[in-house]
Amino acid sequence: MKAIVTVIGLDRTGIIAEICSLLASHDINILDISQTVMKEFFTMTMLVDTALSPLPFDALSAVLSKKGEEMKLNIRIQREDIFHAMHKI
Repeated sequence: MKAIVTVIGLDRTGIIAEICSLLASHDINILDISQTVMKEFFTMTMLVDTALSPLPFDALSAVLSKKGEEMKLNIRIQREDIFHAMHKI
């Protein structure tokens, strides 16, 4: 299953490394990644494949949310189909 991970917060060194390491530790493959820094704000969107992850989607969401709290970032994951449905015009 594919999903969209979004990350927003104040920029600092190591954000991408920490999040990518966390995803890799749960057998989640990053298919595409886009990030930018707007003034002091870091934003990142990733398309990931969760098919090989042993974690159920809800547990994965909780892991990412907890990591976000630890890093003082907003980290969310949505199923790709739900993301597309929400952003249709």
